[in-house]
Amino acid sequence: QVQLVESGGGLVQAGGSLRLSCAASGRTFSTYAMGWFRQAPGKEREFVAAIKWSSSATYYADSVKGRFTLSRDNAKNTVYLQMNSLKPEDTAVYYCASNRGPSLYRANTYDAWGQGTLVTVSS
Repeated sequence: QVQLVESGGGLVQAGGSLRLSCAASGRTFSTYAMGWFRQAPGKEREFVAAIKWSSSATYYADSVKGRFTLSRDNAKNTVYLQMNSLKPEDTAVYYCASNRGPSLYRANTYDAWGQGTLVTVSS
C-alpha cells in the first residue's frame, strides 16, 4: 500500500504560480507512475499530468501543457507539480495518485490517492 500526502494548494491571482507537492511512503517500489488529477465543482475528475517512476518521462493534459511542469525527487519520494500562468479555469481540488500501469490517463488505473489540495485562481 502506498500513502500519499499533498501540500501546496492555496489562493492565487490569475497569471500567478503555485507548486504542489506529493510525498509518497509505503510500497513505492511497486509504483509504475505518479499522477495528478483535478476535480472542479460539478465536474468529473480529470487527468492533469503523470510521471513514470523509472524513467521520469512526463505526460500532460493539453489544457496544462506548457504551463505545468511535473518533476520528482527520488531521495524524498516526492513529486512536484509546478503550475505557472494559472487561469481561473484551473480552480479545482488537485489529487495526487499512484499508478500500477500501464495506462496513465484514466483515474481507474490509479490505486492510491491523496486527500486532495484546493487550488483557487481568482480573476
